[in-house]
Amino acid sequence: MSQAWKKLSSIRPGTVIVGKWHQKHYTIRRRLGRGAVGTVYLCEQNGRYAALKISDNAASMTVEVNVLKSLEKVQGNRLGPSLLDVDDWEAFPGDKYVFYVMEYLHGEPLTHFINRHGHEWAGIFMVQLLDDLEQLHQAGWVLGDVKPENMIVVSSPAKVRWIDVGGTTQIGRSIKEYTEFFDRGYWGMGSRRAEPSYDLFALAMIFLTVYYPNRFDKGPDPKGTLFQKLHDVKALRLYRNCLKKALTGSYQSSAHMRNELMAAMNNARARHNHTNNASSYKNSVFKEGIGIMLLTLVYYVSSLFLP
Repeated sequence: MSQAWKKLSSIRPGTVIVGKWHQKHYTIRRRLGRGAVGTVYLCEQNGRYAALKISDNAASMTVEVNVLKSLEKVQGNRLGPSLLDVDDWEAFPGDKYVFYVMEYLHGEPLTHFINRHGHEWAGIFMVQLLDDLEQLHQAGWVLGDVKPENMIVVSSPAKVRWIDVGGTTQIGRSIKEYTEFFDRGYWGMGSRRAEPSYDLFALAMIFLTVYYPNRFDKGPDPKGTLFQKLHDVKALRLYRNCLKKALTGSYQSSAHMRNELMAAMNNARARHNHTNNASSYKNSVFKEGIGIMLLTLVYYVSSLFLP
């Protein structure tokens, strides 16, 4: 570990970082996390909280800043945090670092939210993420390093936001940053080429981890392992076929998967309307579809009032 990395990973609370060029003052409150490129801190500036990422790797930080700027141009974007400032910090003469400041998103992990509020929310968040991914893919990007740790659920109304854009890659290039469990290459289910289907595989894996928080080994037959794990989760039965197609790379776009997911929900509602005298077990399955459709409607109505 380099001396610079040690310094950046242990900036003490109360330290004031002053931008060399913009002269803005940021008071460090606590560390939020660290990764391959830099360390993220909760900071305060003029009484408002923000997230400050700092690194000695100027090239990688420039890429991340450009990604954040690109995400802000995506129509209806709800994934990346807003970029607030970019500057340099000279901790000591000749000891320079680059940092950027972004919106601080306060919320709770996706898995915690679904377990606390009900499994119907899995369908809500699938639809929302597919909508957002379609906008992102149309703009020429894939998220790449898609995993629960890079997501957070914010409230009023509840929605998923992205808190780390380090893995975002231009379509057509090689994925630059990934986590094995969510990487289709690791599972032998496709390449590491940046394309929409790469994100969709990871999206399916995210919702599997809601029900397998400790994750699982791929075993001698990775594809068979994934299909069996998916089949064993009753809460995902309504979405099973769509998730299976995402795992196998059958979708060429997020819009295609979203349309089939919504069709599955609509079919569940239609079956319910014609089976009022069905067994209680079947009614429970159909009522699940009804609950999901109602929650989805609430989500979309609420999202119309978002910036």
